[in-house]
Amino acid sequence: MNIDIILPYIQRYAHGHEINFVPPITGIHLAALTPARHRVRVIHQQVAPIHFDTDADVIALSFFSGFAPEAYRLAHEFKRRGKTVIAGGPHATFWSDEALAHDCDAVVIGEAEAVWAQALDDAERGALRKKYFGQPTTLENIPTPRYDLLPGKFLVRRVIQATRGCPFACAFCSVPSINPGYRMRPVADVLRDIRFDHFRWWWQRKLVWFWDDNLTARRAYVKALLREMIPLKKWWLTQASMDITQDDELLDLMRASGCIGVFFGIESFGAEALQEANKRQNRIEYYRQGIEKMHAHGIAVMAGFIAGFDGDTPEDIVTMADRLREIGVDVPFLSVLTPYKGTPLYDKLEAEGKLLKDRGWQFYNGYNVAFQPRAMSAPELLGAHRALWRKAFSPLRVAKRIARSARLNLGAFLLSLAMNGFYGWKRITGNAPLDMQFRAMPVQVGPTPQPRANQFMDLVGTVLRVSSFKRSEL
Repeated sequence: MNIDIILPYIQRYAHGHEINFVPPITGIHLAALTPARHRVRVIHQQVAPIHFDTDADVIALSFFSGFAPEAYRLAHEFKRRGKTVIAGGPHATFWSDEALAHDCDAVVIGEAEAVWAQALDDAERGALRKKYFGQPTTLENIPTPRYDLLPGKFLVRRVIQATRGCPFACAFCSVPSINPGYRMRPVADVLRDIRFDHFRWWWQRKLVWFWDDNLTARRAYVKALLREMIPLKKWWLTQASMDITQDDELLDLMRASGCIGVFFGIESFGAEALQEANKRQNRIEYYRQGIEKMHAHGIAVMAGFIAGFDGDTPEDIVTMADRLREIGVDVPFLSVLTPYKGTPLYDKLEAEGKLLKDRGWQFYNGYNVAFQPRAMSAPELLGAHRALWRKAFSPLRVAKRIARSARLNLGAFLLSLAMNGFYGWKRITGNAPLDMQFRAMPVQVGPTPQPRANQFMDLVGTVLRVSSFKRSEL
């Protein structure tokens, strides 16, 4: 069969996303899992048009909630042309009956590794079931992603997964319900993917982007991996928790193995907000100290901040830009609190009647407001976030962050230069996060089955994104 794996996208900035740094691992991972007898294409709608006259027999759509309206539009158009449509990803996992009601022939719930080949066999025989429930699988013998299927519009191409899951349970994060537990790939398998070097540009051969929720959660594992990476002389980046700054041996290995950047989910500076987010692993008073230790090892710090917790006021949100400068963050990522299904936050706001029912799924994209905040109105929260964004990426603040990062290692400096320059250019040209238009929220058409398997945010379902980083647009 011919199979098109499509990652739907809805524009999130006023004038689009001019530079595309890194692709999600989703599509190229699923393509690698596809049996060799099938021909497969991977299409990222963010960088490529969708052609409805495709010769594909099966269309696989992976999407999270913010892109659900577009995914359903694509499903309808492909179904109208006689294609078999299979949905997957975080949204389809939690809202499987809704996906089936929107012209999807089948939904994969759980890990694609366990059921993808069977779903394709069934589709080939004309015996496709409505739902496929993935089972937990080991991470052994996962094939190298199909980097050859990536379009040429991504600056970074070597995205790798070494682990799945995160030991923490942040209230706004769906990873604990999508991917309970923590699993690790064999180090030798990860090294095999790192050694893949068939890329055009030197920086694509140099860079390794770990698409993990928390790469460093198991110290013995990550230290063994980093020791083996030292001779490879790569630059790499990932996301982790702030507690790594207390492990000097790990920081030394990160520097020696070529780490250029780490994303920390700091989320907020308010004590009440941190308590609401269940971020007890963070302590505000050591943010600065931890970031200074990262800088001492030449590593840039990217950090995620979320606006809209109960303790936030519009003034608190806007002044967050000053606190970012004070603690030394090199690249800030600024989002709006979003109640995704599968999180304690969603359950809490739903029970309190604070979910805004007139907001379509496109508001669930991390840059718009889908709930009623406690200390302000929804428009006030949106306005405060936009003011924070403009302040944090003013030309002067961008220039100061770039200048400060010049004391880091070369890769870290180039990372800071590229990302700050990117967002600074957006700020200058007025390409701010897009205010979504109103559209009724899709109605759940039946009971949502709970996923019963360990799942990874970017591998859940048929094809799986996020990242963000799950809370960013990395």
